[in-house]
Amino acid sequence: MGKNRLITGIGAALVDILAMQSDEFLREIDAQKGGMTLIDEKGMDLLIDRTTCEPVVVPGGSACNTVIGVARLGGSARFVGKLGKDDYGQFFESELKKSNVSPYLVKSSSATGRVLSLITPDAQRTLFTFLGASSEPIAEETIDNSFRDSAIVQIEGYLVFNEELIAAALNAAKKANALISFDLASYTVVEEFKQVLQDIVEQYVDILIANEDEARAFTGFSDEIKAVNALSEMADLAVLKVGARGSYIAKDGKIIKIEPFGSGGVIDTTGAGDLWAAGFLFGLVNGYPLDKCGKLGSVCGYEVCQVVGAHIPDEIWPGIIRIVEE
Repeated sequence: MGKNRLITGIGAALVDILAMQSDEFLREIDAQKGGMTLIDEKGMDLLIDRTTCEPVVVPGGSACNTVIGVARLGGSARFVGKLGKDDYGQFFESELKKSNVSPYLVKSSSATGRVLSLITPDAQRTLFTFLGASSEPIAEETIDNSFRDSAIVQIEGYLVFNEELIAAALNAAKKANALISFDLASYTVVEEFKQVLQDIVEQYVDILIANEDEARAFTGFSDEIKAVNALSEMADLAVLKVGARGSYIAKDGKIIKIEPFGSGGVIDTTGAGDLWAAGFLFGLVNGYPLDKCGKLGSVCGYEVCQVVGAHIPDEIWPGIIRIVEE
């Protein structure tokens, strides 16, 4: 990919609020398990008040999680987003800097967005999202400047809720001559915006990333091979993540099966796909073979499932980096 190895993520600047809850609690609040529901700030506050355990608070958002992972691997990473001039916003920016991610953040008088992630005993996560400032437009000039020198721009599918922003991001990434990596985000998002997403992928996307539920909603195929083949017909490089069964990478008519890493149980799947993308994209910009890119993605995805939230503990990263160096 040449000398340039910067990965820039653009997405919702959100603070994750993580709470372990029972399946019964999900039934009580009439939640669609494993899905994502948009709510307003009042609804967010009410739901947080109803949770029955002390939540964990961390910076979040799909693209943000990915670039933090890239930076922790030793890569060059940048994040573009919009947040509020409040305590949550200050916390978000501070955590980016601690992780060696270069922040390109636009400040708003609106509240910083938040995601309440309810984690059930089976490690499934059910999301409630208050977008807040993250849903507001960002000037195209700002986006153009922030994408400069990027090898890859990682765009999260959740941005489809912000039509103006996702259009500006896609066009700016093309102008910057960066590869566009696009994560389909959630099967509920795919179901709601399927035609819009198909148009985006066909016109702009170089690297398409999906899990099995998203791929099924997007392609109509439950069969893994048929699904990854269908994805690869839409983008130069396609990834299908199938959880504990590993993943598939498809390029130029060839499919590479990536075996899962690790044998431990799963505590929480929050950020698993985001950190898989971090390892994979880091390998890609550094010229690793696709099988090694996939292996690194699997390692990162596995390790984040051993903790609550989307952030791998400091003491685990040296071991991951040793795998990279090997």
